[in-house]
Amino acid sequence: MSYNRLTPEEEKIIINKSTEAPFIGKYDNFYEEGTFICRRCNSPLFSSKSKFDAGCGWPSFDESFQNALRHVPDPDGIRTEIECKNCGAHLGHEFLGELLTEKNTRECVNSLSLHFIPKGEQLPKVIRL
Repeated sequence: MSYNRLTPEEEKIIINKSTEAPFIGKYDNFYEEGTFICRRCNSPLFSSKSKFDAGCGWPSFDESFQNALRHVPDPDGIRTEIECKNCGAHLGHEFLGELLTEKNTRECVNSLSLHFIPKGEQLPKVIRL
């Protein structure tokens, strides 16, 4: 078994840890009810209820599902990368202390790292290797 097939653009973000340009991602101004999953392995990451408009140009969430993320020091020594805990896909960065929500957390995620499943639709099977 292997992970979902990725486009070259998705691979650049998810595997090579690049970042999308701000304000162009599919999920930046997207507020439907449902679940955001990892594009690479289908693991549930965020509920749409935790999404908020941070004004930063990327989808932002103030809470992830339990045990969904791995936090890794960024090579820049300043930020914290967030990855899918199941497959290691690069999602984006975590920022704390910005006072944007009551939870005081912003998971700033690349749209290309995500796939959205609308409320009421069955989540796809998580791919585990």
